[in-house]
Amino acid sequence: MGKIDLTSLEWRELVFQGKNKEYGAYQLRGESDKRHNRAMIIVAVVAIVGFSVPKLIEMTKSKQKEVNTEVTTLSTLEKAEVKNDIKKPPPVEPPPPLKSTIKFTAPVIKKDEEVSEKEEIKSQDELTNAKASISLADVQGVTNGTVDIADVKTAVTEIEEEKPYTVIEQMPVYPGGEGELLKFIFANLKYPVIAQENGIEGKVIIRFVVSKTGKISNVEVLRSLDPSCDKEAVRVVKMLPNWIPGKQNGVNVPVYYTLPITYKLQQ
Repeated sequence: MGKIDLTSLEWRELVFQGKNKEYGAYQLRGESDKRHNRAMIIVAVVAIVGFSVPKLIEMTKSKQKEVNTEVTTLSTLEKAEVKNDIKKPPPVEPPPPLKSTIKFTAPVIKKDEEVSEKEEIKSQDELTNAKASISLADVQGVTNGTVDIADVKTAVTEIEEEKPYTVIEQMPVYPGGEGELLKFIFANLKYPVIAQENGIEGKVIIRFVVSKTGKISNVEVLRSLDPSCDKEAVRVVKMLPNWIPGKQNGVNVPVYYTLPITYKLQQ
C-alpha cells in the first residue's frame, strides 16, 4: 500500500464521495494546505526574531561600552587681585544750624543836623500814606532779579487716594435698604430694544466704589451680558444717590460694592 497524501485533492474527493460537498468541512479541507504553510512561515519568523533580538541588544550594549568618554577639565583661572586703594570721598560737613534769633541793633543818638532824611524815623501817618510796592519779591534765576508775587504759582501737593476696601466691619448701605435699591433700579432701568429683539436675557454684574462721603465712583462691568445691556446698567448705577458710607474701626472708608442687575423677558 502506497503512502497517502492527506493534503491532496484526490483524498478530499475520496472522503466526500457521495456526500454533500456544500458542507463547510469540504471547503476547509481543501484550504488546509494553505493554512499549514502560513502557520509554518509565521512560526519561523517568530523564532528568527526571538533569537535575533537578544543578540542585537548585546551588540548595542557592547558598542556603547566602546565609546570613549573624554572628560574636559576647565583650566583654573588666576584669582583676581582686589585693589583696596579706592579713595573714599571726603566726608561732607553738615550745614551750619539756622539762627532762630534776629540781631537787634541798638539805636544811636545823633544831632538833628547829622541825621539824613533816609535815616529819619517815619511817623504813623507818613507810613500809612506812603506808596510802597509790596508785590515784588527777590527770586533767584530771574533776569531782573525780581518777580511779581501775583505771577508766582503755589505748588499743589497731590494727595494719594486711599485704596478702596473689599470687606470691612460695616459695609455701605443704600438709604432705605436693599428694597429701596431694587425699586430705584426697576424704576430707572430700560430694557434695550435691540436686546429684546434678539431675546437676550441674563445678568450684568457691576462693581463700583462707595467713597467716604457715600458718592458712587469707578463704575465698571465685571461680567458682561450684551453691550447695550452693559451700557444701560452702568448708566443707572451712576444715577444712584449718595449711600451711607462704610466704616472700618469707626472711620468712614471707601469700599468696593458688587451689584448684579438681571434682564428677563416677560412671557
